[in-house]
Amino acid sequence: MANTGSARAWLLAAAGNQAAVARHFVAVSTNLAATADFGIAPENVFAFWDWVGGRFSLWSAIGLPLALAIGFRHFEALLAGARAMDQHFRDASPTVNLPLTLALLELWNTNFLGAASHAVLPYSQSLELLPAYLQQLQMESLGKQVDRDGQPTDYATAPVLWGAAGTNGQHSFYQLLHQGGWLIPCDFIALKHADFPLAGHHCALLANCLAQSAALAFGRTAEETRASDTPEALVANKTFHGNQPSTTLLLERLDPHTLGRLIALYEHKVFCLGVLWHLNAFDQWGVELGKQLAASIAPQLDGSAQTAAFDGSTRGLIAALRR
Repeated sequence: MANTGSARAWLLAAAGNQAAVARHFVAVSTNLAATADFGIAPENVFAFWDWVGGRFSLWSAIGLPLALAIGFRHFEALLAGARAMDQHFRDASPTVNLPLTLALLELWNTNFLGAASHAVLPYSQSLELLPAYLQQLQMESLGKQVDRDGQPTDYATAPVLWGAAGTNGQHSFYQLLHQGGWLIPCDFIALKHADFPLAGHHCALLANCLAQSAALAFGRTAEETRASDTPEALVANKTFHGNQPSTTLLLERLDPHTLGRLIALYEHKVFCLGVLWHLNAFDQWGVELGKQLAASIAPQLDGSAQTAAFDGSTRGLIAALRR
């Protein structure tokens, strides 16, 4: 809303006419009274169901900016891909059901193997923001220790989800994956066909993806290390314990239809985990307290109110910022 207010002020400073808001703004909202008060014409408000949570909303009218960015033909292909995964999830038997399989793997890794973290590693720079997208989808949905009946759980639920594009990660945190001593399940995502036609690049990319998953799974024993003429003093450093669980998703190519299927795959995985962990995946009470406190802190920072009864740490930080 702060961004929207700034955009409205910028427009009015240039146009000098309140009627310009109705001509230049559209809204995606369920609050028609607020959009009218803002100055947006009723016919320029795209409605959606009030039960659509933000992290599940791109398929609704909230996908309007996406449709404008990629074109409606591609947006329809994205929707069609998601629908194909919806139908697979609904109709496929449990033994070949992809979202259920991913959910059961997560359950096993979290509750039986004790994994507290999960890495998503797309070997495509075009998917570099996918881990950040999935962070909200999974951790906002499942980051809870109170079940659907309002009772505290006595088992672990959502692991911390993180990741990066594969080749960047190889030179960053893969060292920890291989030899850091933590159990960190990984999702490798690779494309059969490159989305950029650079000769020789895609083969190397796929080779690295497959090599990393194999190395994490099987490692290298001390005997194998010695057999490669490694000096004894370095044998321990060059030994890899392996036995790190991973899943590899192979996509035909990256296009809107495939991307729709991929996002819907993870959405249904989250739903399955909500059922398995007896959590409501569609609320997010944990974000509310911070919002409420922020509304109280803002007047302290701009000097419009005196420091209220916050904790000593927060009072000290406010004072330091106001000095």
